[in-house]
Formats: sequence, C-alpha cells, structure tokens
Amino acid sequence: MGRHYTTVTTATATDSTPDHPATLESERALDEFLTAHDRVLVDFYTEGCTLCASIEPVIGNVARAHDDLAVATINPRDDPALIDRFAITSAPTLVLFEDGEERGRLADGFQGGDAIDAFLDGASDE
Repeated sequence: MGRHYTTVTTATATDSTPDHPATLESERALDEFLTAHDRVLVDFYTEGCTLCASIEPVIGNVARAHDDLAVATINPRDDPALIDRFAITSAPTLVLFEDGEERGRLADGFQGGDAIDAFLDGASDE
C-alpha cells in the first residue's frame, strides 16, 4: 500500500485548498506548503509503518471533508532535519498548523475520522 497523492517538491500559493493530500518530499516543500495555506494538517509517516498505511485513507477523507484545511503527508526520513525540527518521535504523527504556527499534535497511533475531526476542532479552539 503506497501513498497515492500528488507529489509536491515545492508548493505554490493557490486560490483554493486541495481536496486531497499532497505528498511533500522536503523541508523546503513543507515550508512552502505552510506558507501557501492558512490551515494545514501534516501527516508525518514512515514507509513500512502499518499504522501509517491504515491512517492513509482516513487522511484522504479528512482532506475532502474540510474546505478550510489543506492536508499534506511527508516522510521525515526523506529529509531528516524534519525529525528534529518537529520533534517527531513516533509515526504517524499529525500536526495542525494555522498561519504557519503549530496549533496541535496528535501522535497516538491510528486515529479514525471522528477522532481527527475532534482533534481539529479542539486544536483550533485553543
């Protein structure tokens, strides 16, 4: 089971929020994606992680369900600077950014759509 999203090596500002997760390949691409979108959920995953593979379709559904949310996936092993910068200690780790700033983090293994929606609502209220 592989990631079947649009791969983005660099992100550009767009007028709309994508309705599917973007697969980012570098710290630079992530920074540009965060700049291009006001509200972003990033799924930090690793290849071969069964929980990461299980959450993949859920992340796709979340992207389609939220018009105000851009969703991206990135494997921090592809750009190890991401591991330290974002303190990634487990996968999957979901991080919510608003205006480029981290607003919340969910690193409790597999999460269903309802749990992710509750996380998004709760993190935005903080």
